[in-house]
Amino acid sequence: MSFGTEITLTGPYRSPAQLLVSQEVDGHPSLHDESTAALVGLVGAPIEGPTHFSQVEPLAALVWGLEWFEHGCISSHFRTMVIEGEEVQASLTIGGAVPAPLEAHKPDGTSVLVGSASVGPNHGQTYLAALRAKQLPPTELFILDQLEVGMTSGGDVTSVSMYETNGSTYPFSMADKLAHITEAHPWYTPQGGAGSPWGRPVLPMEMISVLAVKTGHSWPVRSPAFSLFLDLEIRLVHGPLFVDQPYQLDREIVGLSESSRTESYWARTRVIDAQTDVQVAEVLLHLGFFKESFPGYPRERLTARG
Repeated sequence: MSFGTEITLTGPYRSPAQLLVSQEVDGHPSLHDESTAALVGLVGAPIEGPTHFSQVEPLAALVWGLEWFEHGCISSHFRTMVIEGEEVQASLTIGGAVPAPLEAHKPDGTSVLVGSASVGPNHGQTYLAALRAKQLPPTELFILDQLEVGMTSGGDVTSVSMYETNGSTYPFSMADKLAHITEAHPWYTPQGGAGSPWGRPVLPMEMISVLAVKTGHSWPVRSPAFSLFLDLEIRLVHGPLFVDQPYQLDREIVGLSESSRTESYWARTRVIDAQTDVQVAEVLLHLGFFKESFPGYPRERLTARG
């Protein structure tokens, strides 16, 4: 669906910081460690995809104002990894397609991510909704063979505090993130948050991703196998989300996929205010596991699939 005249809003180039060098997943280093990344042929340790959401948020807030913080949605497909020291620029095109297309790129034009941004409750068909509609089911799985669509896991209650780290999965605090965030906002801080419309500091979108996965998962995934975010959608239902507020995380496997290099699952996490029992957000994560990183993956299939 399109209407009106298109206007593209473009932010400045920023250099996102790598805060996951010491991250551990399932007891082993993650691909955000340079030596681990080299094991699967990556040229460097990728900065986590949601980090780039912070460059989209000021553009979206300029368009939708307060509604963005309460009902905003970023739906993103990650195309190319970014390593520390590289620059990224984000843009959002409004007045045309609904939801509004967004993208981020490096100075040489290399696409970092594409997606959509919108405000609810009527988001239209988000970028990932359209992408998932085109995906074919996997053939034979060896890392995720024990997973089934419809599996649920949940009940974990957790929060993001200002000064405590978020465990081995996210070994940094909200304060650490704010010291390196590409686009700051006063409402993220204790002082500025006190003057926000809600009277307390709010979580930026990229920290909602941290909240949603910081307790890990209980899916029966064969290990060791290194993983990386492929796609991510964060949708505020009754936002914003707040620092130090406890939230319950209810997860469900909603899809299984495969590419030449990865096996992957789609997990939807409902984020529920643990005090009011109201759903405040929804996080859709497409997580890919590199086939060559799993010792039990049939070698002849790796050769056959390239």
